[in-house]
Amino acid sequence: MKSSTLRLLLIFLTLVAVLADEGPYIGVNVGTAVSNMPSPTMVAALLKSQQIRHVRLYDADPAMLAALANTGISVVVSVPNEQLLAVGQSNATAANWVARNVVAHVPAVNITAVSVGSEVLTALPNAAPLLVPALRYIHSALVAANLDGAIKVSTPHSSSIILDSFPPSQAFFNRTLEPVIVPMLKFLRSTGSYLMLNVYPYYDYLQSNGIIPLDYALFRPLPPNKEAVDANTLLHYTNVFDAVVDAAYFAMAYLNMTNMPVVVMESGWPHKGDPTTEPDATVDNADTFNSNLIRHVLNSTGTPKHPGISVPTYIYELYDEDLRPGVTSEKFWGLFDATGVPAYNLHLAGSGVLLANDTTNQTFCVAREGADTKLLQAALDWACGPGKVDCSDLVQGKSCYDPDTVDGHASYAFNEYYHGMGMVAGSCYFSGVAAITTTDPSHDSCLFSGSGGRNSTILNGTSLAPSSNSTSATSDAAYRFYHAKVIIHIVQALVSSLLFL
Repeated sequence: MKSSTLRLLLIFLTLVAVLADEGPYIGVNVGTAVSNMPSPTMVAALLKSQQIRHVRLYDADPAMLAALANTGISVVVSVPNEQLLAVGQSNATAANWVARNVVAHVPAVNITAVSVGSEVLTALPNAAPLLVPALRYIHSALVAANLDGAIKVSTPHSSSIILDSFPPSQAFFNRTLEPVIVPMLKFLRSTGSYLMLNVYPYYDYLQSNGIIPLDYALFRPLPPNKEAVDANTLLHYTNVFDAVVDAAYFAMAYLNMTNMPVVVMESGWPHKGDPTTEPDATVDNADTFNSNLIRHVLNSTGTPKHPGISVPTYIYELYDEDLRPGVTSEKFWGLFDATGVPAYNLHLAGSGVLLANDTTNQTFCVAREGADTKLLQAALDWACGPGKVDCSDLVQGKSCYDPDTVDGHASYAFNEYYHGMGMVAGSCYFSGVAAITTTDPSHDSCLFSGSGGRNSTILNGTSLAPSSNSTSATSDAAYRFYHAKVIIHIVQALVSSLLFL
């Protein structure tokens, strides 16, 4: 009875993973080198308040995993470098690690990947021969637990393992590392995993001695004559991030490894540094870089080599880490300080559904800038119909009729739905034509819910699923979200039932 129930449970987990596919996403690294580190419960609360749905832990702390249980947040757990030697030398040790740090926490914790070590080839070169065995042993343990379909195994690399990274078409991996890199890439391809890469335009900018313009590192718009052009492919590069990611693509292609996805596990910009030696580690630059990075990723811009192919990215990092050694900037990469106060407010209007970075919880849901008008109209129709939003203020002569545009009316309806649903994750999506912002969209006498003390009206009986005969473009997204929730409830019921078998 137990084994059959467990098999059914795993089937449901697979369905949840499929239904919860969010396409492009932004995640955040959670470091703990903080003298007054918030409790795991406080960390989880901050993540939920900021609608951060993807996190990467540098270990597999059981208290942190317990706090993330039943939140739906996708979690990458890590085998720390200091544990790599033991895991890479013993299949049994790897199996015990997986049993203790993965199997013991699923399905309550949505673990999606295991990161084996961190920048091992550059930070711990003597352990390099054990990296691929460690990957294989961890994967074998996941196979034995029937979790390999839902949980990927990979290892993050410093972008410095790629040589001659510009022009990207000439990039190649450090050939002294190929005895490890080649079998590693073959392992990743055979298991359907992806290359984990750490991309830091801040350091590329610093180390270029003025060759790389600051605007190029910060994703700021460049005039065409300032764009970097790969003479071999004629591809134009407007930022460092894309150039480094494409260098990784070309380096893999050089080894006949094509179609390998890249996930950036660390990227960001420090908001404070020594003013003498680190003058560009500023709040303005950190805001600019991270805001532009989030917009770039969530808009599925892709890279010049693979346009439209999103590169999921984890921002470094959630908290400032005052215990980190090194130069001043090492301590100030966080989006928040240890008390949860934002280091700066990200400018994300029209950039997606993540990282409002506003601890006052004053967030609004509006039409995404540049969204397709037909999709907006379909989403507006659904919100004012099956979505049960009171759109009476959008009638001619009422307070929110002007501006009489589709995006203006859609913003009002989206926001009413979002606040009516209690601002829960997934309620500001509408097939990608909606976005969360911290900028109050109210104007004249038209007050949006959440503005100036105006309370939202709970949409009684409203679910995130439209009616079955709805043909609006937003129906698919809401329908998937609703059924994912239903399946999660079923999974939770199954987990509870296991206790009585």
